[in-house]
Amino acid sequence: MTDTKKVLSFAVELGDILLRNGAEVYRVEDSVLAILNSYDITDCDVYVLSNGIFASADEVTEHASSMIRHVPMYPMHLGRIAALNHLCREVCAHNISIEDAWTKLGECKTLPGYSPLALLIATGIGCGGFAYLYGGTPLDSIMAILVGMVLRVFLMFQKKTYSKTMTNVFGSIVVSLTAILLYAIGLPVHYDKIIIGGIMPLVPGIPLTNSIRDFINSDYLSGSIRLIDALLTAFCIAVGVGIVITIAHLIGGGAYI
Repeated sequence: MTDTKKVLSFAVELGDILLRNGAEVYRVEDSVLAILNSYDITDCDVYVLSNGIFASADEVTEHASSMIRHVPMYPMHLGRIAALNHLCREVCAHNISIEDAWTKLGECKTLPGYSPLALLIATGIGCGGFAYLYGGTPLDSIMAILVGMVLRVFLMFQKKTYSKTMTNVFGSIVVSLTAILLYAIGLPVHYDKIIIGGIMPLVPGIPLTNSIRDFINSDYLSGSIRLIDALLTAFCIAVGVGIVITIAHLIGGGAYI
């Protein structure tokens, strides 16, 4: 395997992992190009979409090499992005060889996320905070913490059982149903505020932000893909909440609206 292919393979693999974990398109392009240029590979082209990488190097020489990667959208992991950024800087500064960098890359790829308990607590606190922020009472906030924890347990156990679309629909159904049941048993709460807080873990904030950043950087195709993904997620959340509220309205004769 030629040196060009070694470097290109590593650069594309690093870009692949960055993209899978939620990095912006321009960050992936800059990282791949920076690694190639640091090894004096200037005859190169890199084109990155939100779900794919196309790269070539030294096309007019005997060391010509090209790679194409399909990158499905995965759950985001900002810790891995930070670790990969650090690794990229080390490689570009030649503080580490490509061979050793592959080992570091594997460690970054398998970097564990937060523990289930930490996720459970953080989700609850976040949901409670948003419920209070959007006009809920302290009791609404406490109930939103409970609803957020219920949602996190649901997300932990369902894992890859459903597609992303169905996960968002069923997740918002769980949140809405739990909130309305708390109201139905007689607690003096505002179930709408609890629902608003409870669905926040499902809201596609980072994809929407990344789509705007892609548009600003003139990556219109990637921005459109991320924007459609964010809008579809929002639509699925609305469908789940709407189903539960509509059924509650029909059963309660309008008492819940």
